[in-house]
Amino acid sequence: MKLHNPSNRPFAQQVKQIMEEAVTRKFVHEDSSHIISFCAAVEACVLYGLKRRAAGFLRSNKIAALFMKVGKSFPPAEELCKKVQDLEQLIENCIKPTGTKSENVRKMPKLPNLSPQAIKHLWIRTALFDKVLDKIVHYLVENSSKYYEKEALLMDPVDGPILASLLVGPCALEYTKMKTADHFWTDPSADELVQRHRIHSSHCRQDSPTKRPALCIQKRHSSGSMDDRPSLSARDYVESLHQNSRATLLYGKNNVLVQPRDDMEAIPGYLSLHQTADIMALKWTPNQLMNGSVGDLDYEKSVYWDYAMTIRLEEIVYLHCHQQDSGGTVVLVSQDGIQRPPLRFPRGGHLLQFLSCLENGLLPHGQLDPPLWSQRGKGKVFPRLRKRSPQGSSESASDKEDDEATDYVFRIIYPGTQSEFGECVGREHFGWVISWCMSEQGHGAGGHTVQITPGRHGNISSPRIWLVFVGRAPLKLLCDNMKYQILSRAFYGWLAYCRHLSTVRTHLSALVNHSIVSPDVPCNASSGLTVDIWQKYLEDSTSYEDQELLRLIYYGGIQHEIRKAVWPFLLGHYQFGMTEAERKEADDQIRTCYEHTMAEWLGCEAIVRQREKESHAAALAKCSSGASLDSHIQRMMHRDSTISNEVRVRSLQPVGPGRGQQPQSCGASLGVPGVCVLQEKGREGSVPGMTQSRSGLWVGTAEFLHAARRWQTKQDPQWDRPQRHPELLDMYTVNLHRIEKDVQRCDRNYWYFTPSNLEKLRNIMCSYIWQHIEIGYVQGMCDLLAPLLVILDDEALAFSCFTELMKRMNQNFPHGGAMDTHFANMRSLIQILDSELFELMHQNGDYTHFYFCYRWFLLDFKRELVYDDVFAVWETIWAAAHVSSAHYVLFIALALVEMYRDIILENNMDFTDIIKFFNEMAERHNTKQILKLARDLVYKVQTLIENK
Repeated sequence: MKLHNPSNRPFAQQVKQIMEEAVTRKFVHEDSSHIISFCAAVEACVLYGLKRRAAGFLRSNKIAALFMKVGKSFPPAEELCKKVQDLEQLIENCIKPTGTKSENVRKMPKLPNLSPQAIKHLWIRTALFDKVLDKIVHYLVENSSKYYEKEALLMDPVDGPILASLLVGPCALEYTKMKTADHFWTDPSADELVQRHRIHSSHCRQDSPTKRPALCIQKRHSSGSMDDRPSLSARDYVESLHQNSRATLLYGKNNVLVQPRDDMEAIPGYLSLHQTADIMALKWTPNQLMNGSVGDLDYEKSVYWDYAMTIRLEEIVYLHCHQQDSGGTVVLVSQDGIQRPPLRFPRGGHLLQFLSCLENGLLPHGQLDPPLWSQRGKGKVFPRLRKRSPQGSSESASDKEDDEATDYVFRIIYPGTQSEFGECVGREHFGWVISWCMSEQGHGAGGHTVQITPGRHGNISSPRIWLVFVGRAPLKLLCDNMKYQILSRAFYGWLAYCRHLSTVRTHLSALVNHSIVSPDVPCNASSGLTVDIWQKYLEDSTSYEDQELLRLIYYGGIQHEIRKAVWPFLLGHYQFGMTEAERKEADDQIRTCYEHTMAEWLGCEAIVRQREKESHAAALAKCSSGASLDSHIQRMMHRDSTISNEVRVRSLQPVGPGRGQQPQSCGASLGVPGVCVLQEKGREGSVPGMTQSRSGLWVGTAEFLHAARRWQTKQDPQWDRPQRHPELLDMYTVNLHRIEKDVQRCDRNYWYFTPSNLEKLRNIMCSYIWQHIEIGYVQGMCDLLAPLLVILDDEALAFSCFTELMKRMNQNFPHGGAMDTHFANMRSLIQILDSELFELMHQNGDYTHFYFCYRWFLLDFKRELVYDDVFAVWETIWAAAHVSSAHYVLFIALALVEMYRDIILENNMDFTDIIKFFNEMAERHNTKQILKLARDLVYKVQTLIENK
């Protein structure tokens, strides 16, 4: 049963969203969008079918008229009416001021800050927050004939009480007006997260392709991107760039150029240096965000936010300063060697001014090394460092002026750290600047630190090379050491890569086929298996190789009109290459087996029904004779799970083998050879092997017990006591009740599952469980059978294909161990292919156990997709086992995660968030894109293993 509001969204789903928000965030904000939609849904349900006189003939607000009428006989509603009427009066006074004196205005109660949507549903909203909404609706349900027409929702004997019960949970929650950083956007839905990412990612850059396949699928923005802005609104961030009570503004300069990407021009922005009690931070913000030129509607999602930078100075070790005619450039290098985009100052001494403010800000905890010089009349100036000349050489004064350094390397040092550098000199050679700093430490031992950077005419964004040498040495020796270190680092990098590939091969080689099947050879397979190709194959099985058909299915799927014919081949009911006569013979055999299996379990079901009937009769007799009602209830509850052994089957005489034609067993694991059963009264159709006698049902029952005793004696010599047979019946009874419950709930909104087709579903499932009674029925098996029955529309054929399917899927259920293997393989795949996402999962509560994938693997993604997409995914999985990977479900799961990886990373999702996200995204995925990504991931692993 689903309760719908005018937008046709399930009412229960809206209750579920509110309860999830309360669990995940520990509170629910009064302005949450879930509250607004919930109130609208309740109001629509309460007003549906309302009598005209109950709503008031002249009242525009029908919900108010209804609650006021209820308040005359129900005290909680009366108190609610008084409160809401006071609120409405306050709202009216604010909207239409009466010109009262300011003194009287001050005495008026303060009006709550209500949005237009909150005012629209004020009565329902107030009743919810006062925890009386469920009581009022329950009162309306109990007195529905007084207020509602016959077709009203609250008049329904089932839907009305369910609606009232659903309101108990939301009315028990605590709601808050506490302002949080995102209180207007509390707990965004999956749809909203996807839309935000789609708008944002339309501006994002694409990573350039590489010849060698990368071990990481994707990389996030560099650490220089603006990491802290999501915690602030855009305008709050811009306001934080100015002087405020929390931070001191040490330096500010507009029109500082930064080139965010190699494929775009440098853009101007505002550079500011801020100091708080704990840290010093450098921020650069594009001018477009400072002056708001992008427009109010696009401000929050502007692409320029991707270019903004926030850099903590405690992470910076070196500052590379290049003096140029057009101004100056600073490149910041952090402790991990990552360099930030160059900051280009306009001409006019702004570079020196920035360094001076930075040096003052570092004091007294740190300083620049070498420090800036103080010159009388000029203030701070660059240190005058010259290149050291060999002893005995003489240079003119003009030469010495030329030797004055124009490029500097400053280091940020802190107390307790001895200065390692003495003089730093930079010279340009062939478009590159080689800067070296000579230290004076350790009894004259000294050393060199060499940095190679692009010159003033080179590409300023090119990588820098850092080399450190200990001891005094001539420049030639330094260059030789540089070559050695460069080669050594390249070699060890290559060696580490090879070792990593070895690890990849060890962990992932068993997950994919080692031979790569191309989508274009011998022909393009994107069109899949068509009617024409299949017809040619049926006419001449040599016209296409089996592997070619599987390749077409893997890359393009199966045309819907021939799925019924092709699926039995994929699942193993038929073998490729069978003739029409051979296929007919296989059909006849499985049909005979299916009918005999049905005959066997129908006999058991007949006994179960009779025992239940006798159990009911005995219970009613005890109740009428004054027996305890509690014991009767307990007995009825026990009957739902098992049949009490206290109720005995009356003494039956076994029927000899000469009574009628008996069916042969078809190899069932718990089949009873020679069983002759009667069909339960009222069941349509006939069952082969049914015998008739005066005692009717009891003939089949006796034969079943007699045959069961003989069969069990063969299997277990100790099983020869007649009193143990009820245990066999109880075992099947438990499974029968589970099947009946699940069948009635299985995809009841899908057009195919009419009552007659649900009966087919039940027959197939009971037949399978009868053959596998030692395993029994587990919830979810009906989900796996349903799509097969929809496509095949034949009980015996669906039974055979389902049996073949369960050979693989059976181990995913709790009695098997495949699920843990899936989780371990997923852990290895993501750890190797997307280490960044794996690290997030590990840090946010460590959900690298991948339990959120449980339903995916259990049902082959059946509940994540709509039916048409389920067909496409399943046939691709079956074909992939022969084309690319027998573990293709892993790559579909990985594709699902990778499809939304940026959303997961941007929102820093934990285990609860990711479960909620994928639950809300169920049946909304782009299946074609997921399958393509899954195939790409398989190819990626195959390529890594082959090291191509």
